[in-house]
Amino acid sequence: MPSGLGNPLSLSAGHGPAKDKTPRAPKRRLLRLGALLALLGGLGLAFAAFAVLGLQLALRLREVPVPDLSGRTVEEAAQALSEIQLGIRLEPLSQIHPTIPAGHISSQEPASGLRTRSQRSVKVWLSSGPSAESVPRLIGQTEAGARSRLEEDALGFRGVSEIRSARYATEAVVGQDPPADAAAPGVSVLINRGERGATYVMPDLIGVYESSAAELLRARGFRVTVVGSHPYPGVEEGIVLRQFPRAGFQIAHGEAISLEISQ
Repeated sequence: MPSGLGNPLSLSAGHGPAKDKTPRAPKRRLLRLGALLALLGGLGLAFAAFAVLGLQLALRLREVPVPDLSGRTVEEAAQALSEIQLGIRLEPLSQIHPTIPAGHISSQEPASGLRTRSQRSVKVWLSSGPSAESVPRLIGQTEAGARSRLEEDALGFRGVSEIRSARYATEAVVGQDPPADAAAPGVSVLINRGERGATYVMPDLIGVYESSAAELLRARGFRVTVVGSHPYPGVEEGIVLRQFPRAGFQIAHGEAISLEISQ
């Protein structure tokens, strides 16, 4: 072969491998599609946010301020509420009020100045005047319940008498004076403290070692407390000098016993 032609393979030796000329159109379409989906998602979120804000604004526009109804009659309050598209609901229980006369509104819910949606009702309670018109029925209530009810009705609690019986509920009011529905400034009550259990005769502990007496009494369910100690000439330490209850008194199971001892 003539030397002037050279090696035919040397023509492509300096150009390297052939470049990939695969079309990029599918990749561009995917990018455009992703951008479009992102745009649609953002528009959807924006629409949802505007919808929520619009609903809240619509509800807000439907709210009205609640007027002050205290001191008005039910008819006057109903008229005032109907003018702003609110209703009225009268609660059955009356309330004592020192200044608002009986039959007029003493309290309301919602309170005046608050906002509520139209077409709703405002609850109102009527005043019964500065004091209850009659004594309430207290039979069956506890002492605390009776005191609370009388305080609510601005009536005095005149005192407590007690009985012990198995015929009635324990710690319950079983009688009252005056009776229910009477007109009076105050009430006395009779409370059943429950049937007393077995009783014991208090022994004479004077001159006995406190440690021995207390151990014996506590083993039988009594509460023994040393409330004082005093020096006593000729008496060794720890001897009972005084006791309460005194010897011979009736005591019930669980009652407290107080001792004073020598030191």
